[in-house]
Amino acid sequence: MEGNRRWVANALQHPDRDPTRRELLASGQQPYGAVLSCIDSRVPPELVFDTGLGELYVMRSGGVAIGPVITGSVEYGPMTSGTPLIVVLGHQRCGAVSAAYSALREGKPLPGNLQAILEALRPAYEQAAQENHADPAEAMARAQVTLTANALRGNRDLAPLVTKGVLAVVSAYYSLDTGQVEILNGAPA
Repeated sequence: MEGNRRWVANALQHPDRDPTRRELLASGQQPYGAVLSCIDSRVPPELVFDTGLGELYVMRSGGVAIGPVITGSVEYGPMTSGTPLIVVLGHQRCGAVSAAYSALREGKPLPGNLQAILEALRPAYEQAAQENHADPAEAMARAQVTLTANALRGNRDLAPLVTKGVLAVVSAYYSLDTGQVEILNGAPA
């Protein structure tokens, strides 16, 4: 979050982004966090959190949808090297969520494998549809982030790490307008 404050304030440090750091990491890595974010080109986690090489595992999927391959990728750090933090990072005006929202509302499928993203986002749509929001697509995006973090937190392999207190799974939401990351739930005490 310190890195995000630097990002918002335009006081970037660009830490650990030089050939010396690259050479140091050539033989191994020990990232302190894993970030699952959307594929949106406006939300690059390494920049949003002002981090350097070897600090984050980063996975990206449309609308932070998860399935076996993405879940396995998120599990990798905590299960193999003790990475203590997972951040599920959604964002404002998510195109994947907006497309899924419109298709679900109109009862129309999305083309190709985009339909798989729509199906993964369906629970967030259903949750947002039950509530009264001025912007239901934004409510759906926030619901998707929270549902994804909750699913990871309750995952059979990650849940014991969460219970032991050696892993935190945090849901967060990025504002395209301000650059600020808001923690939604799961922040360690």
